[in-house]
Amino acid sequence: MSLVTLLPFIVLIGAMFLMTRSAKRKQQSAAQMRNEMQPGSGIRTIGGLYATVKEVNEDSVLVDAGPGVELLFAKNSIGAVLSDDEYNRIVHGIEHDLKSDSDVVPDDASSLTETDEPAADAAAASDDKPVDLGKKDTAEEPVDASTDAPADTEAAEAKTDEEPKKTGGDSEAK
Repeated sequence: MSLVTLLPFIVLIGAMFLMTRSAKRKQQSAAQMRNEMQPGSGIRTIGGLYATVKEVNEDSVLVDAGPGVELLFAKNSIGAVLSDDEYNRIVHGIEHDLKSDSDVVPDDASSLTETDEPAADAAAASDDKPVDLGKKDTAEEPVDASTDAPADTEAAEAKTDEEPKKTGGDSEAK
């Protein structure tokens, strides 16, 4: 056999070796992360549950998911061990930010507009006319029951004149 015929097989075996090596490295780092868990650290399970570690055993982890809720998980079901800042940001919504004196963006736009009159007076002062958005209600047009078409025959003829005429499939734009 020549080297040219063996080359694809060698490349394939090399690629398989590299893929299994990277997968093995990921498994080792995940196992190390799970072994370094300590009581009090925040975790996320593979199902997306955020909780605090209460007790770590050889193959299981007891977590506190809320007041009076303790759950027992297998160590393999822990997806990530989170830092304290990240856990507090996700679970409690607490942003640990060094720039605490920066401007705070409000949740709604009501604080951005400055008005001297209360909201009730502003609502009463607004126009009570409905806004016409150009959409016509179909119930306003009289309909001929026998043809399900508008009763106004001139309007119906105008609609048919506006439609493009169909040809027998022959088109000049090819």
